[in-house]
Amino acid sequence: MKDDRHRIFPDAHEDIEKTRELPDTPQTRSPAYRLAFADPDFLCRDELRPVRLQLELLKPEMLMTEYGVESTVVLFGGARIPAPDKKASARTKTLADLSQFYDEARTFARIVTERSLKEGKGENIIVTGGGPGVMEAGNRGAADAGGVSIGLNIVLPHEQAPNGYVTPDLSFNFHYFGIRKMHFLMRASAIVVFPGGFGTLDELFESLTLIQTGRMHRVPFLLFGRAFWEKIIDWDALADAGTISEDDLDLFRFVETAEEALAAMDDWHHPRTKRGGIPGR
Repeated sequence: MKDDRHRIFPDAHEDIEKTRELPDTPQTRSPAYRLAFADPDFLCRDELRPVRLQLELLKPEMLMTEYGVESTVVLFGGARIPAPDKKASARTKTLADLSQFYDEARTFARIVTERSLKEGKGENIIVTGGGPGVMEAGNRGAADAGGVSIGLNIVLPHEQAPNGYVTPDLSFNFHYFGIRKMHFLMRASAIVVFPGGFGTLDELFESLTLIQTGRMHRVPFLLFGRAFWEKIIDWDALADAGTISEDDLDLFRFVETAEEALAAMDDWHHPRTKRGGIPGR
C-alpha cells in the first residue's frame, strides 16, 4: 500500500467527508457541487466512457498487483456444462456428456494451484470468467488445493453472479467486454479452453488471433475435447483453403485429461510432429 506519511495535498477521502459536514443549502444539494470523482451520475455520462474504460483497466490491475499475482493460467469454457452429479438436469444429452470436462477442469486447476503453492511466488494463478459450469470447476479446483483464484465476471441480463469458489479479494466485475478480455490475457502464461458456446468461441479465436498476428507472445494453448472441437470447426479446411497458414495449426494442441494438459504445458517448447493432422492427432 502507498505510504501517506509525506502527503502534501489533502486526501480525496478527507475531502469527501468534509463535503458531508457542510450546511444543507440549495447550493450544496445541487449535483453541480458534488466532487467530480464522487459523483456517480457524472461518471456514468456517455462523455465519461474513456474514463470508465481506464478505471476498468486500472482497478483489477492494481488490486492483482497488490495481491501478488504475477502470472495466470487462463481457463475458458461453457457456463452451461454441469457438474457430473447434476448432469441429469442438463438441457441436452450433449451437455450431459460434456459434464466429464467439469471434473477435468477441476482436477487441472487443482494440480496447477498445488504447483503454484509450492513455488510460492504468485505464479500460474487460475483465472476464469467467474461464473457457473466450467468456470466454477476451475475456481473450485483451486479452492480444493487451498489456493486462490481469480474470477472476471461481467454484468449480463441473465447471468451471472460470481461462483462461490472465487477468492473474494480477486472477484472482479466488468461493464466492458473488451477490458475484461485484456485482463484475461495480460498475465497469461497458458490458455486452456474447454467446450463452450459463443462466449468461449469468442475468447478462443480472439486469443488465437493475438498470438497468430504477433500481438501476444506465444503461450501453451490447449483445447480440451478433440471430438467436440473437430465437430464444430473444420481446422484443416481453413488451412487447405489458405485462409490460415499450415503453421497456424501448430498454435494449439488437443488434450483430453488434466494430466495430458499438464504434460503438454511442460513439453510445450519441444519440437513436435506436424500434420498428418492438427497437433494432438
